[in-house]
Amino acid sequence: MKLTEGKQAPDFSLPDEKGKVHKLSDYKGKVVVLYFYPADDTPGCTAEACDLRDDYHKYQKANTVILGVSPDDEASHEAFKKKYKLPFTLLADKGHKVCDLYGVWGEKSTFGKKYFGVNRSTFVIDTQGKITNIFEKVRAKDNNQKVLAALHDQGIA
Repeated sequence: MKLTEGKQAPDFSLPDEKGKVHKLSDYKGKVVVLYFYPADDTPGCTAEACDLRDDYHKYQKANTVILGVSPDDEASHEAFKKKYKLPFTLLADKGHKVCDLYGVWGEKSTFGKKYFGVNRSTFVIDTQGKITNIFEKVRAKDNNQKVLAALHDQGIA
């Protein structure tokens, strides 16, 4: 089933960088920016995370939670957060089950080589758990501004 705007976001539970389990439903009552990225400490993913970090105060002011999801493990997430002083939660989707659930795991191609991985995508989820915006196959450097614009258009940020 392809997820669409206006539908309920599928609930899930994943461990964060410290091993604490987070459920999407734990955040009911807050707006959630759920962003999926391929890997910790790679150029595009670092740029995307640092842009979110640099505007984190805007998300906090808008009562909005940022959750980053990648197939990397907890130790990788912890090192990534520490290295770049990321103030938001990173969730470890080691078996890419949540990536599959959200439809972001798929075939990719780099320099003609085909492989499977995360297609960079972001979901904005409202206080009732409904998807208000889906940004698919986004460019790392553009994503933060598009998300902030969507929140602004909804009167959130």
